[in-house]
Amino acid sequence: MEYLEFELPIKELQDQLSKCQIIGEESDVDVTETCKKIEKKLVETKKEIYKNLTAWQRVQLSRHPNRPYTLDHIKALCGDSF
Repeated sequence: MEYLEFELPIKELQDQLSKCQIIGEESDVDVTETCKKIEKKLVETKKEIYKNLTAWQRVQLSRHPNRPYTLDHIKALCGDSF
């Protein structure tokens, strides 16, 4: 997934969360509390970032290269029959 510059704190937290989950799967260490803390911080960070977007940041989000296009929605609704 591509991240915009102002979304980098979200990317860092998602990376930390995935590392935490991998550590929990690969070892016998209980990391559920740590993962929950990271998830909570991730939710709070997302709310804070997206609540305070500038006009330019909104434009960047709306023109994001990975955003779904009309054909993506049509394929999701109709499948391959269209």
